[in-house]
Amino acid sequence: MRKQMKGERKRVTNGLASIGGRLVAGLLLVLPLGSGTAIAATPSGAPPSNSYEECLLDGLANVSDEITVGELKRRCRQQPGTIVPKSAVVKRLEEEKQAEELSFVITPHHPNYIIAAYNTADPNMGPFQEAFPGEEFSFQDTELKFQLSLKFLLWNDMFGSSGDLYAAYTNRSFWQAFNKDISSPFRETNHEPEAWVQFDTDWNLLGLTNRLVAVGINHQSNGQAGPLSRSWNRVFAQFVLERDNLYFSVKPWWRIPESRSDDDNPDITDYLGNFEFQGVYKLGRHNFGLMVRNNLDSDNKGAIQLDWSFPLIQRLRGYVQWFNGYGESMIDYDHYVNSIGIGVQLSDRL
Repeated sequence: MRKQMKGERKRVTNGLASIGGRLVAGLLLVLPLGSGTAIAATPSGAPPSNSYEECLLDGLANVSDEITVGELKRRCRQQPGTIVPKSAVVKRLEEEKQAEELSFVITPHHPNYIIAAYNTADPNMGPFQEAFPGEEFSFQDTELKFQLSLKFLLWNDMFGSSGDLYAAYTNRSFWQAFNKDISSPFRETNHEPEAWVQFDTDWNLLGLTNRLVAVGINHQSNGQAGPLSRSWNRVFAQFVLERDNLYFSVKPWWRIPESRSDDDNPDITDYLGNFEFQGVYKLGRHNFGLMVRNNLDSDNKGAIQLDWSFPLIQRLRGYVQWFNGYGESMIDYDHYVNSIGIGVQLSDRL
C-alpha cells in the first residue's frame, strides 16, 4: 500500500513538473529576449521537434539569453523536419489542387452568398424609365442579392512545372423578390466569364509574402439590349500577398477599347477605376473583408465594400455586407449606391 502511494505521488509530481515547464516556456514566448544569434543545443537524448510550436517551446526551454524571439522563429521554420503552420492562402491553394484532381468537382472562385435582406437607399430607375417610357412601376428598397462564382482548371503546368490555366464564371443577381406589384422581377443580373494563367510564388517583399501572381482577361456584361445594355472587357494582373493573419490582393487592369458605336458605357473606368484592392483579416473563424476601387483622378470616384463572415452551422456561415460608391452592378456603374444587407455565405475567399 505504501509503495503504491509513493508511486502515485511520484506520477503526480512528475505531471506537475511537466505542466510547470510548459507554462514557463509559454511565458518566455511572450517576454522580450536579448539580442544575439546563439541557441543552446537540444539536451542529449531528447527527440527532435516535429512541429513549429514544439520547436519554439523546446528552444525557449534551452535558449541562450542573447537570442531574439524573431531569430528563434526563423530557425524553427528552417529546421529540417519541422512542420510549419500553413497560412490560409497556402491551405486554400493546396485544397484546390486536391479538389481539381477529382472528377465532377468545380471549385469556388469569388465568395458565394445569398443576402436575404438587402437594402439600398436609392434604387436606380433612370435606365428602366428610358427603356420602358410611359410605364408606371418602381423598385423596392429591399431585395435579394446573391452571387454564384465557380472556377475550373483547364491546363496544369503549362510551362514545365509552373503556370496553370484557369477559367471561371461569376453570376451576381439583384432580385426584387418582395415586389409583388411588378411580379418580382430580377432587376439586374451580371455575367462575368474570365480566364487567366496563375503562378504560385513564394517571394518576400517588405515583410510580405507574395503567394501567387495571375495574368488574364475578363468580360463583364448584364446580357441586356438597348438602353439597358452594359458591358466591358479587361486585361488584368493580380498579386496575392500575406503577412500573419492579414491577406490582400492588388488587381490593376486595362480596359480593351471599343468603337464608339458599340460602346454602351464609354466612361465606365471613370467610375470603376483602373484597379481593385481586396483585403481579408482572419480572427479565428471570423473573416473581415475590405474592397476598394478608385479612379485616382481629380474627379474622384470609386467604391468601398466592407464585409464580415462568421460561423453558423457546420460549413454555413453568416454574412454581412456594406457597399458604398459606384459599380455595385453594371446597370448602376454610374449611379451612387449605399446599401447594406445580411444573409448566409456558402464559401469565402479563405
